[in-house]
Amino acid sequence: MGYKEMFDPRLIDLEVEATSEEEAFGIVATRLKEAGMVNDGYFNGISQREQRFPTGLITQHLNIGLPHSDPEFVEKPFIFVCRLKNQVGCCQMGDNQEMQVKDLFFLGISDGKNQVGLLQAFMNLFMDESFVKAYREAEEANTVYQLFVENI
Repeated sequence: MGYKEMFDPRLIDLEVEATSEEEAFGIVATRLKEAGMVNDGYFNGISQREQRFPTGLITQHLNIGLPHSDPEFVEKPFIFVCRLKNQVGCCQMGDNQEMQVKDLFFLGISDGKNQVGLLQAFMNLFMDESFVKAYREAEEANTVYQLFVENI
């Protein structure tokens, strides 16, 4: 499965209300479970993995989070795009420094070999100023969906 096929307009929510990263994880985990994308252990799996290996990323144009769990919790590969109404704190990849994010991209990777490539693809997208501008201005799930499948 290619990266484009991991996107689905039904897995894009641009108005999530959460006051913490953990609350956002819970909201998205529930949605993913209802959609049959993850199993019951996903929420705990993603929370624990994020504590051990934070996935916050400060890019030149936008701070993002790329939370993902171990493959055992993923039933079907996916990317869930979550834009929060307000920023929440999370930790930066590599140095665990506190940072603020509003945009989380939950990566449902069922084959660990694809993880590094997908993370690199996201980093490349978010270093592209014109892509970030278009993403920030997008207000509808279908617009975001098209933006990603045309650029990833």
